[in-house]
Formats: sequence, structure tokens, C-alpha cells
Amino acid sequence: MNEITAPEAAPLSRSLAPAHPLVDGRTAAAPLIRALRGDRPETTPVWFMRQAGRSLPEYRAIRAETRMLDACLDPALASEITLQPVRRHGVDAAVFFSDIVVPLLLAGADVDLVAGRGPVFANPVRTAADVARCRAEYTPERLRAALDPVREAVALTVAELGETPLIGFAGAPFTLAAYLVEGGPSRDHLRARTLMHADPDTWRELLGWVAELSGAFLEAQVEAGASAVQLFDSWAGSLSVADYRAHVAPASSATLAGVRAFGGAAGGPAVPTIHFAVGSGHLLEATAELGTSALGVDWRTPLDEASRRLGDRVPLQGNLDPAYLGAPEPVLREALAEVLRRGSRAPGHVLNLGHGVPPEADPAVLTRIVELAHGS
Repeated sequence: MNEITAPEAAPLSRSLAPAHPLVDGRTAAAPLIRALRGDRPETTPVWFMRQAGRSLPEYRAIRAETRMLDACLDPALASEITLQPVRRHGVDAAVFFSDIVVPLLLAGADVDLVAGRGPVFANPVRTAADVARCRAEYTPERLRAALDPVREAVALTVAELGETPLIGFAGAPFTLAAYLVEGGPSRDHLRARTLMHADPDTWRELLGWVAELSGAFLEAQVEAGASAVQLFDSWAGSLSVADYRAHVAPASSATLAGVRAFGGAAGGPAVPTIHFAVGSGHLLEATAELGTSALGVDWRTPLDEASRRLGDRVPLQGNLDPAYLGAPEPVLREALAEVLRRGSRAPGHVLNLGHGVPPEADPAVLTRIVELAHGS
């Protein structure tokens, strides 16, 4: 096994506010936080990626009258959507309702979410001049000045959650850069990977800029009350290990540096961090080098195998195949038991799907999974 070396830690020079849930005691001993820190709480904590919306009728009722990005930037709506799965399913964490393009939108970029397609940028970013223009116009300072709706939504949500932690959310630099270079969704991200090799200096500048925006977005959520964060990389699985380490990992680590800078007890990390990348089983050791508290694992890699490869030192999150949500309950129960059994090898385990909740999922099945996990 390759030796896992964490990046040099950011200086522990920041403090959470006294009223932060991790400081005042509301969430410090929550099962999710304990598991992400490598502990084994009495019940296995569970939450679902994309639990805030998609499959819930109460969410669809809101979206019938509100555009996605408008809902993300309406504090009352974003809070309500974030809370819906906690009320319905009894999950052990809420995940902040947002979208990976929100930091870019708030920084001034011309982006829209097109139904049936996804994020579309009016002005793709493909040259050194394009990156220089973006760095000059869409700055972290401009983003921070526009983040009040996000801060308010987080504060409203945390006030309602009590002892249930809120997980902050942001897109990883590679995924955002891939959308920017392609101008929208792509099957193979060929333009982005070509830029990576054809003009590595421009690529490095592009990822550095995007990392600053995603980092500022995460920091604002933490400052407003999020008790953990997840960095989500939709497209990293398209990269080789060598390309990920050389051209992507430094930017992902930089994105999380501001969150790592919040100091905790005895100099440890105050705010647990999770990294999840789709189709990244071959990158497992490389993503562990980011120094996150826990790694999300998709359904392709058994959790005990993942833990073995990581020296049984990294808490894991995952990884029930979403396909089982439509299976008969005996089949679902068997698959869930297998995930929990395999996850028991890791120092901590947060039960989740191996990807997001499909829109067609039956909410009652998700509730049942939580019941089964808590009874195991």
C-alpha cells in the first residue's frame, strides 16, 4: 500500500464563535461528528447525498413555483428544503441545500441550470486570457460580499436543527473547472483534460481561482453554523492517479484549508471534512492524501477493501448502491447489512448511498433504511 501523507496543515489561527453548535455543545457529541472523528457511536449515523429535495413531494411542490437557483438563494426556502429530509426520515445530519455553481453565480459568472442538461456557462473559460478575466472580475472578495443569503439560510437551519449537525457543501475545483472549460456538462471532459496537459500553467491558475471560491463558500457555511463539510467531486473519476495527484489534488486541498484552519480541542481539527468523488476507487489513496477527516466511497468499492487499502486509519462514508432503493425489502435489508458489516472495519462509518438519491426513489424506503441502520 502507498504511504498516505497528509498535506501540511493550515495554521490553526481561527476560532469558531462561542454560539457555534460544535462549541456550545449542541452537536459536538452527535453520532455523525463522532463517526467522522473515528469513533463508534451507539448507532451508525446515516444521511443521504441529495436527500434535500429530488425525491420528496414537499420539495417538488416548492420547485413547481421556484427556479432551482432562486430557491438556493432564498434563505427561508433553502432552509426549509434542507430541513425536510430530517423531519421525514430522521437522518442524523442535514446537508445544506445548494448547488455547486452557486459560488460562481454569486461571484458574478453568467451561469444557469438548464432543465434536463445541468449547469451551462455563457462564456466558457479556455485560455489564459479567459482565466485572467475571471480572476479579475469574479473574485473571492466579490463572492464574500454576496454570501449573506447563504449565511442567513445556514443560521435559520441550525436554529431549527438543535442537536442534529448541518453539513456544509461545495463542489470540488476539478468538477467546477470541467464545467467552465466545457461550457456545460460533458461525457468525457476532454476539453478540460486537454487544457490540463496543453497549458498546465493556465490550468493551475483556473483551479486555483475556483478553489478560492469554493473555499470561501465552505468557510461562510461553517462560520454560520455548519458542523461538518463535504467537498463533492462529480468528475474526478475520469482522471488517472498521476493526473489527479499532479493537477487536481493541490486545489482540492486548498479548498479545504480554510475549514481546517478552525482550531479545535488539543489542536485537532474543529470541523470534520468529508471528500467524495464519483467513480474514484482507483484514486482512493490519492484522495486520502488530501487530509480530510473522512472519505466517501461509491458503491463500486467495498468498504472493507477501502479501509484495508487505507491502513484502517480513515473513517469512511457510504456506500449502499442506489439501485437497491427499488429492490424488494429482503434484498435491500441484505445489501444494507453487508454495507454495515464491511463498514465496521473502518475506524468510523457514516452510512450513506454510494451516490445521490435518484428522483424516482420512494421516500418511505429511505426512511426504512434509517430505521434499519439505527436498529443494527
